[in-house]
Amino acid sequence: MSDLKTVRVIAFPGAPNLPTFAAIEQGFFVEEGLNVEISLTPSSVAQAEKTAAGEFDIVFTAFDNVVAYGEGQGATTEGVNPDYVVLIGATQLELAIVTAPEVKTYEDLKGRSIALDALTTGFAFVLFEMMARSGLSRDDVTFAAVGATPQRWQSVKAGEHAATLTIEPFTSIARRSGFNVLDVSSNHFDSYQGGVIAARRAYAAENPEPVKAFIRAYLKGLEWTLNPANREAGAVLLQAKMPDIQPAAVPSIMASLLSPRSGLTPGAKILPEGMKAVLDLRSRYGSGNTPLTDISKYLDLSFYESVTGSK
Repeated sequence: MSDLKTVRVIAFPGAPNLPTFAAIEQGFFVEEGLNVEISLTPSSVAQAEKTAAGEFDIVFTAFDNVVAYGEGQGATTEGVNPDYVVLIGATQLELAIVTAPEVKTYEDLKGRSIALDALTTGFAFVLFEMMARSGLSRDDVTFAAVGATPQRWQSVKAGEHAATLTIEPFTSIARRSGFNVLDVSSNHFDSYQGGVIAARRAYAAENPEPVKAFIRAYLKGLEWTLNPANREAGAVLLQAKMPDIQPAAVPSIMASLLSPRSGLTPGAKILPEGMKAVLDLRSRYGSGNTPLTDISKYLDLSFYESVTGSK
């Protein structure tokens, strides 16, 4: 494999990684001359620090993380700048508030603790907004920075915290384990740009051909995943990569993942209105003093446009 160019990817654990798994398994990356190494991050902070240190090239992350670090509002220590730029879209992403069995209403959360990745990330802002719209103030609860979804779900399962935010497959796993899904973000947001595929700006500038090759292969993996004929094979692959998934939870996980309302975006297109929703939340809940309105400063769609021939 010495003639293949290695591309180092860091992603959050979750069902939205299925197109990448598929592109690896189906040989789409190899066809493009790439050897893709994928690592899973324990938190957005670890992801940013490792990317800033030059350990990774392509980053599957929340759009809000791109905005946060671009605006100097990241959750890491001062001076860490992963210099993210969005290459393509990935997911709309439905975030679920998973709660302990005895927590059945927002009111039941009063005085309890909620596990988050970090307290200044976009997903935390989604939670704050859902709470506010449901009559619960941030002062009514306590928050703890626990890390990515697997750690957060485990902390609720173990009784350390009363609630957390999850994505699939963890939402379905929690529901089948007797925990409640109190609310989902799609009840509150018509469009929300959850995940994106980004790169370090310097990497993208210095490696245009590998970036385009990566996008071509990813799009093939996405097309494969969204093809109804591959649904069963996709489910088998996802279970192989995420063995914690109970077989009975697979249908709901796949249904959520394959729906553009709660999962993968066809063609990996960006969602401009969904990005504006992210900027609106960060403008209101973030540490900056100026409203954020311009999504273009976080994007470089030239590679995608070159690959797809679309503007």
